[in-house]
Amino acid sequence: MRVKNIGIGLLFSILWSSASVATKFGVQSAAPLILANVRFFIAGILLLSFSYLFAKNPDYRLPTKKEWRQLALFGFLNTTLYLGLYVYAMKYTAAGIGSLAVSTNPLIIVLLSSWWLKRKPKAEEWTGIMLGMGGVAVATYPLLADSYTTVGGITLLLISMVAVSAASVYYATVKWELPNLLINGWQVFLGGVFLLPVTLGMADFGATKLDTVFWASVLWLSLAVSIVGLICWFYLLRIDTVKASLWLFLCPLFGFFFAWWLMGEPVTMYTVVGTVLVVAGLYAGQRTKFAGNKRG
Repeated sequence: MRVKNIGIGLLFSILWSSASVATKFGVQSAAPLILANVRFFIAGILLLSFSYLFAKNPDYRLPTKKEWRQLALFGFLNTTLYLGLYVYAMKYTAAGIGSLAVSTNPLIIVLLSSWWLKRKPKAEEWTGIMLGMGGVAVATYPLLADSYTTVGGITLLLISMVAVSAASVYYATVKWELPNLLINGWQVFLGGVFLLPVTLGMADFGATKLDTVFWASVLWLSLAVSIVGLICWFYLLRIDTVKASLWLFLCPLFGFFFAWWLMGEPVTMYTVVGTVLVVAGLYAGQRTKFAGNKRG
Protein backbone atom coordinates (compact mmCIF):
# COMPACT_ATOMS: atom_id res chain seq x y z
CA MET A 1 0.00 0.00 0.00
CA ARG A 2 2.83 2.40 0.89
CA VAL A 3 4.56 1.78 -2.45
CA LYS A 4 1.24 2.39 -4.20
CA ASN A 5 0.73 5.69 -2.36
CA ILE A 6 4.26 6.82 -3.22
CA GLY A 7 3.67 5.95 -6.86
CA ILE A 8 0.40 7.90 -6.96
CA GLY A 9 2.07 10.86 -5.22
CA LEU A 10 4.90 10.90 -7.76
CA LEU A 11 2.41 10.61 -10.62
CA PHE A 12 0.44 13.56 -9.25
CA SER A 13 3.58 15.73 -8.93
CA ILE A 14 4.69 14.88 -12.46
CA LEU A 15 1.28 15.49 -14.05
CA TRP A 16 0.57 18.65 -12.06
CA SER A 17 3.95 20.19 -12.88
CA SER A 18 3.63 19.28 -16.57
CA ALA A 19 0.61 21.57 -17.02
CA SER A 20 2.67 24.73 -17.51
CA VAL A 21 4.81 23.19 -20.29
CA ALA A 22 1.76 21.67 -22.00
CA THR A 23 0.02 25.04 -21.85
CA LYS A 24 3.11 26.80 -23.21
CA PHE A 25 3.10 24.45 -26.21
CA GLY A 26 -0.63 24.94 -26.76
CA VAL A 27 -0.56 28.74 -26.83
CA GLN A 28 1.95 28.58 -29.69
CA SER A 29 -0.82 27.21 -31.90
CA ALA A 30 -3.95 28.89 -30.54
CA ALA A 31 -5.12 31.92 -28.62
CA PRO A 32 -4.91 31.18 -24.87
CA LEU A 33 -8.66 31.54 -24.27
CA ILE A 34 -9.49 29.13 -27.11
CA LEU A 35 -7.06 26.56 -25.69
CA ALA A 36 -8.61 27.01 -22.23
CA ASN A 37 -12.23 26.70 -23.40
CA VAL A 38 -11.63 23.58 -25.48
CA ARG A 39 -9.78 21.99 -22.55
CA PHE A 40 -12.57 22.80 -20.09
CA PHE A 41 -15.34 21.41 -22.28
CA ILE A 42 -13.47 18.20 -23.11
CA ALA A 43 -12.59 17.51 -19.46
CA GLY A 44 -16.08 18.43 -18.20
CA ILE A 45 -17.97 16.38 -20.78
CA LEU A 46 -15.75 13.32 -20.25
CA LEU A 47 -16.07 13.45 -16.45
CA LEU A 48 -19.83 13.98 -16.53
CA SER A 49 -20.37 11.30 -19.19
CA PHE A 50 -18.44 8.76 -17.15
CA SER A 51 -20.25 9.72 -13.94
CA TYR A 52 -23.77 9.52 -15.34
CA LEU A 53 -23.43 6.81 -17.99
CA PHE A 54 -20.95 4.30 -16.56
CA ALA A 55 -20.72 4.77 -12.78
CA LYS A 56 -23.44 2.61 -11.26
CA ASN A 57 -23.82 4.64 -8.10
CA PRO A 58 -27.01 6.27 -6.74
CA ASP A 59 -24.92 9.22 -5.47
CA TYR A 60 -24.24 10.22 -9.06
CA ARG A 61 -27.30 12.46 -9.43
CA LEU A 62 -28.10 15.92 -10.74
CA PRO A 63 -27.23 18.78 -8.35
CA THR A 64 -29.95 20.47 -6.31
CA LYS A 65 -30.75 24.17 -6.72
CA LYS A 66 -28.43 25.05 -3.84
CA GLU A 67 -25.68 22.82 -5.23
CA TRP A 68 -25.96 24.49 -8.65
CA ARG A 69 -25.16 27.84 -7.00
CA GLN A 70 -22.23 26.33 -5.10
CA LEU A 71 -20.86 24.62 -8.21
CA ALA A 72 -21.28 27.81 -10.26
CA LEU A 73 -19.30 29.92 -7.79
CA PHE A 74 -16.64 27.25 -7.36
CA GLY A 75 -16.36 26.79 -11.14
CA PHE A 76 -16.11 30.54 -11.72
CA LEU A 77 -13.26 30.90 -9.21
CA ASN A 78 -11.44 27.62 -9.87
CA THR A 79 -11.83 27.34 -13.65
CA THR A 80 -12.98 30.60 -15.29
CA LEU A 81 -10.78 32.96 -13.28
CA TYR A 82 -7.89 30.76 -12.21
CA LEU A 83 -7.31 28.59 -15.26
CA GLY A 84 -8.49 31.25 -17.71
CA LEU A 85 -5.97 33.76 -16.34
CA TYR A 86 -3.30 31.09 -15.91
CA VAL A 87 -3.48 29.95 -19.53
CA TYR A 88 -3.44 33.57 -20.72
CA ALA A 89 -0.48 34.37 -18.46
CA MET A 90 1.53 31.43 -19.84
CA LYS A 91 1.61 33.19 -23.21
CA TYR A 92 3.93 35.73 -21.57
CA THR A 93 5.55 33.67 -18.79
CA ALA A 94 8.23 30.98 -18.73
CA ALA A 95 6.87 27.48 -18.15
CA GLY A 96 9.12 26.89 -15.14
CA ILE A 97 7.87 30.06 -13.45
CA GLY A 98 4.28 28.93 -14.03
CA SER A 99 4.96 25.68 -12.20
CA LEU A 100 6.82 27.46 -9.41
CA ALA A 101 3.98 29.96 -8.89
CA VAL A 102 1.41 27.17 -8.56
CA SER A 103 3.39 25.82 -5.62
CA THR A 104 2.74 29.02 -3.68
CA ASN A 105 -0.99 28.23 -3.48
CA PRO A 106 -0.85 26.78 0.06
CA LEU A 107 0.83 29.98 1.25
CA ILE A 108 -1.79 32.25 -0.29
CA ILE A 109 -4.51 29.99 1.12
CA VAL A 110 -3.10 30.68 4.59
CA LEU A 111 -3.67 34.41 4.10
CA LEU A 112 -7.13 34.07 2.58
CA SER A 113 -8.35 31.54 5.14
CA SER A 114 -7.07 33.79 7.93
CA TRP A 115 -9.09 36.69 6.53
CA TRP A 116 -12.15 34.48 5.89
CA LEU A 117 -12.05 32.82 9.32
CA LYS A 118 -10.90 35.97 11.17
CA ARG A 119 -7.74 34.16 12.33
CA LYS A 120 -4.43 35.98 12.70
CA PRO A 121 -1.65 34.23 10.70
CA LYS A 122 1.12 32.73 12.81
CA ALA A 123 4.73 33.88 12.58
CA GLU A 124 5.82 30.77 10.69
CA GLU A 125 2.99 31.28 8.19
CA TRP A 126 4.17 34.84 7.48
CA THR A 127 7.70 33.47 7.13
CA GLY A 128 6.48 30.89 4.63
CA ILE A 129 4.64 33.51 2.58
CA MET A 130 7.65 35.84 2.46
CA LEU A 131 10.02 33.00 1.49
CA GLY A 132 7.64 31.71 -1.17
CA MET A 133 7.04 35.06 -2.84
CA GLY A 134 10.73 35.91 -2.54
CA GLY A 135 11.60 32.64 -4.26
CA VAL A 136 9.30 33.41 -7.21
CA ALA A 137 10.87 36.88 -7.50
CA VAL A 138 14.43 35.50 -7.47
CA ALA A 139 13.68 32.79 -10.06
CA THR A 140 11.84 35.29 -12.28
CA TYR A 141 14.49 38.03 -12.26
CA PRO A 142 16.84 36.73 -15.02
CA LEU A 143 13.91 35.59 -17.16
CA LEU A 144 12.55 39.15 -17.31
CA ALA A 145 15.82 40.32 -18.82
CA ASP A 146 15.88 37.49 -21.37
CA SER A 147 12.26 38.06 -22.50
CA TYR A 148 11.17 34.60 -21.34
CA THR A 149 8.77 36.36 -18.98
CA THR A 150 7.03 39.77 -18.84
CA VAL A 151 5.80 41.84 -15.91
CA GLY A 152 2.26 41.61 -17.31
CA GLY A 153 2.48 37.83 -17.46
CA ILE A 154 3.68 37.60 -13.86
CA THR A 155 0.89 39.93 -12.74
CA LEU A 156 -1.79 37.78 -14.39
CA LEU A 157 -0.16 34.66 -12.96
CA LEU A 158 -0.26 36.03 -9.41
CA ILE A 159 -3.90 37.11 -9.80
CA SER A 160 -4.72 33.58 -10.97
CA MET A 161 -3.00 32.17 -7.86
CA VAL A 162 -5.20 34.36 -5.65
CA ALA A 163 -8.27 33.13 -7.56
CA VAL A 164 -7.47 29.43 -7.11
CA SER A 165 -6.60 29.98 -3.45
CA ALA A 166 -9.97 31.69 -2.96
CA ALA A 167 -11.61 28.72 -4.68
CA SER A 168 -9.83 26.32 -2.30
CA VAL A 169 -10.95 28.28 0.76
CA TYR A 170 -14.52 28.38 -0.54
CA TYR A 171 -14.44 24.65 -1.33
CA ALA A 172 -13.40 23.92 2.26
CA THR A 173 -16.34 25.91 3.68
CA VAL A 174 -19.01 23.97 1.74
CA LYS A 175 -20.43 20.66 3.01
CA TRP A 176 -20.42 18.87 -0.33
CA GLU A 177 -22.75 15.90 -0.76
CA LEU A 178 -21.90 15.23 -4.39
CA PRO A 179 -19.07 12.79 -5.29
CA ASN A 180 -15.72 14.34 -6.17
CA LEU A 181 -15.96 13.31 -9.83
CA LEU A 182 -19.27 15.14 -10.21
CA ILE A 183 -18.00 18.23 -8.41
CA ASN A 184 -14.96 18.38 -10.66
CA GLY A 185 -16.94 17.60 -13.80
CA TRP A 186 -19.60 20.25 -13.21
CA GLN A 187 -17.24 22.96 -11.97
CA VAL A 188 -14.91 22.65 -14.97
CA PHE A 189 -17.83 22.49 -17.43
CA LEU A 190 -19.58 25.50 -15.87
CA GLY A 191 -16.26 27.35 -15.77
CA GLY A 192 -15.98 26.78 -19.51
CA VAL A 193 -19.52 28.10 -20.05
CA PHE A 194 -18.72 31.28 -18.09
CA LEU A 195 -15.50 31.81 -20.06
CA LEU A 196 -17.09 31.22 -23.49
CA PRO A 197 -18.51 34.77 -24.01
CA VAL A 198 -15.09 36.25 -23.20
CA THR A 199 -13.41 33.83 -25.61
CA LEU A 200 -15.86 34.62 -28.41
CA GLY A 201 -15.43 38.35 -27.87
CA MET A 202 -11.67 38.59 -27.35
CA ALA A 203 -9.87 35.58 -28.85
CA ASP A 204 -8.12 35.77 -32.22
CA PHE A 205 -9.66 32.85 -34.08
CA GLY A 206 -7.86 33.76 -37.31
CA ALA A 207 -4.44 33.06 -35.81
CA THR A 208 -5.49 29.68 -34.37
CA LYS A 209 -3.99 26.55 -35.90
CA LEU A 210 -5.78 23.34 -34.94
CA ASP A 211 -2.62 21.33 -35.56
CA THR A 212 -1.04 18.35 -33.83
CA VAL A 213 0.62 20.54 -31.18
CA PHE A 214 -2.72 22.14 -30.27
CA TRP A 215 -4.59 18.84 -29.90
CA ALA A 216 -1.72 17.14 -28.06
CA SER A 217 -1.67 20.04 -25.60
CA VAL A 218 -5.46 20.06 -25.15
CA LEU A 219 -5.71 16.30 -24.67
CA TRP A 220 -2.81 16.21 -22.22
CA LEU A 221 -4.27 19.07 -20.17
CA SER A 222 -7.78 17.56 -20.28
CA LEU A 223 -7.02 13.88 -19.71
CA ALA A 224 -3.69 13.74 -17.90
CA VAL A 225 -3.91 16.90 -15.78
CA SER A 226 -7.60 17.73 -15.25
CA ILE A 227 -8.77 14.11 -14.92
CA VAL A 228 -5.93 11.74 -13.92
CA GLY A 229 -4.02 14.39 -11.94
CA LEU A 230 -7.10 15.40 -9.93
CA ILE A 231 -8.10 11.78 -9.31
CA CYS A 232 -4.62 11.22 -7.85
CA TRP A 233 -4.97 14.38 -5.74
CA PHE A 234 -8.36 13.39 -4.34
CA TYR A 235 -6.96 9.92 -3.54
CA LEU A 236 -4.03 11.45 -1.63
CA LEU A 237 -6.34 13.84 0.23
CA ARG A 238 -8.54 10.94 1.39
CA ILE A 239 -5.51 9.17 2.87
CA ASP A 240 -3.91 12.13 4.65
CA THR A 241 -4.44 15.82 3.86
CA VAL A 242 -1.13 16.91 5.39
CA LYS A 243 0.97 14.25 3.69
CA ALA A 244 -0.78 15.00 0.40
CA SER A 245 0.48 18.58 0.52
CA LEU A 246 4.06 17.27 0.73
CA TRP A 247 3.85 16.20 -2.91
CA LEU A 248 3.48 19.88 -3.87
CA PHE A 249 7.13 20.28 -2.82
CA LEU A 250 8.21 18.27 -5.88
CA CYS A 251 6.20 20.30 -8.38
CA PRO A 252 8.74 23.14 -8.81
CA LEU A 253 11.54 20.60 -9.35
CA PHE A 254 9.64 18.64 -11.99
CA GLY A 255 8.33 21.88 -13.51
CA PHE A 256 11.78 23.37 -14.11
CA PHE A 257 13.06 20.01 -15.37
CA PHE A 258 10.28 19.77 -17.98
CA ALA A 259 10.77 23.43 -18.97
CA TRP A 260 14.51 22.82 -19.48
CA TRP A 261 14.12 19.43 -21.19
CA LEU A 262 11.19 20.18 -23.52
CA MET A 263 11.42 23.94 -24.06
CA GLY A 264 15.08 24.74 -23.55
CA GLU A 265 14.41 27.25 -20.77
CA PRO A 266 17.58 28.13 -18.83
CA VAL A 267 18.29 26.72 -15.38
CA THR A 268 20.55 29.12 -13.47
CA MET A 269 21.58 29.74 -9.89
CA TYR A 270 18.59 32.09 -9.69
CA THR A 271 16.37 29.12 -10.58
CA VAL A 272 17.95 26.91 -7.92
CA VAL A 273 17.88 29.57 -5.19
CA GLY A 274 14.31 30.58 -6.05
CA THR A 275 13.11 26.96 -5.96
CA VAL A 276 14.85 26.34 -2.61
CA LEU A 277 13.19 29.45 -1.15
CA VAL A 278 9.72 28.35 -2.34
CA VAL A 279 10.19 24.82 -0.94
CA ALA A 280 11.46 26.28 2.35
CA GLY A 281 8.47 28.61 2.41
CA LEU A 282 6.06 25.73 1.84
CA TYR A 283 7.62 23.83 4.72
CA ALA A 284 7.70 26.83 7.04
CA GLY A 285 4.12 27.77 6.26
CA GLN A 286 2.80 24.28 7.00
CA ARG A 287 5.28 23.24 9.70
CA THR A 288 2.60 23.34 12.40
CA LYS A 289 0.43 20.94 10.41
CA PHE A 290 3.30 18.54 9.90
CA ALA A 291 4.23 18.60 13.58
CA GLY A 292 0.61 18.04 14.62
CA ASN A 293 0.32 15.14 12.18
CA LYS A 294 3.41 13.47 13.63
CA ARG A 295 2.08 13.81 17.18
CA GLY A 296 -1.19 12.29 16.09
